[in-house]
Amino acid sequence: MSELRYDPIKQRWAIIASERKLRPQEFVVPHPRIEDKDAAAGCPFEAGSEHLTPPEILVLPPPPGSNGGRRWQVRVVPNKFPALRIEGEVVREGVGPFDRVSGVGAHEVIIESPDHHREMADLTSAELAVVFAAYRERLVDLRRDHRLRYILIFKNAGREAGASLYHPHSQLIATPIIPTYVVQELNAAQRHYSRKERCIFCDLIHEEQLLGDRIGLETEDYVAIQPFASAFPFETWILPKKHHYDLAQANDDELHGLAVMVRDLLRRLRVLLDDPPYNMVVHTAPSPHPRPGQPSFWSTIEYDFHWHLEIVPRITRIAGFEWGSGYTINPTPPEEASRFLKEADPDGGAHGETP
Repeated sequence: MSELRYDPIKQRWAIIASERKLRPQEFVVPHPRIEDKDAAAGCPFEAGSEHLTPPEILVLPPPPGSNGGRRWQVRVVPNKFPALRIEGEVVREGVGPFDRVSGVGAHEVIIESPDHHREMADLTSAELAVVFAAYRERLVDLRRDHRLRYILIFKNAGREAGASLYHPHSQLIATPIIPTYVVQELNAAQRHYSRKERCIFCDLIHEEQLLGDRIGLETEDYVAIQPFASAFPFETWILPKKHHYDLAQANDDELHGLAVMVRDLLRRLRVLLDDPPYNMVVHTAPSPHPRPGQPSFWSTIEYDFHWHLEIVPRITRIAGFEWGSGYTINPTPPEEASRFLKEADPDGGAHGETP
């Protein structure tokens, strides 16, 4: 029968509607492309169209022998229509019972490939590692700005996931406050460590390895978990097995291992769910600068937090009950999602290069 499950990390309830128990093919519905995949002409992110974007912030060269000798593999540029702007001072003020902070921050686009047709799942592991290296470099650089308290890196793939351009890209938004969901995770991790002197995410990994029924994929260095109280079908968290609190400190080997895991997962989801739209977010440590009045606020973060990626296929919608209650209804138990992922052929829907 159905269950209500609570996640102490996310601090949320989810209804696992086991009686519905939808199989992957039952989620497959026609989803319109943002544009014709062949319509690369005029795309501002295409190789040769660099003049259509603002001046680049970062360029990373391709691995040897890939991309046909093109001069770049990954470019990072400012968003032409930013949610927040880098200019100005951070002003914090009250408006009656509310709070207002000036819209200072950064909004950047990470162009993942010069090729309009190669989505993240189509990149080789080496190429995808370069994308993650760009994530790392932008985290390190933006943290030098003491106005910025958090840099959220995310990817919207497909119109239903919030993307407006087809060309493969990720984004980052740096904010002068720490996002609510991240604060909830940070606080949960801090409370757990203060009681037990252990990382709550390390405890999670250990328990799931013992049980085995919610681990979809596993490598030597990473684990992909369908969380116990999954809010959405096939929601997946990817975590390093060894305790690491900050993606900005990951070395090249660790980024390559991450690329192997993410590539495998995305290709399996493509096969299972017919290339679904999805969101991917990176949750890592906040900027390390002391906060006024709270100089030791994150003093244990290197011990209590654990960076991770979260990937959610956008195959269900939030409706009235979810909006009114704060609960979600997930018709595919995470144990079932894990089994489907293990059984999927990652190359069954491949149309890009092999590793």
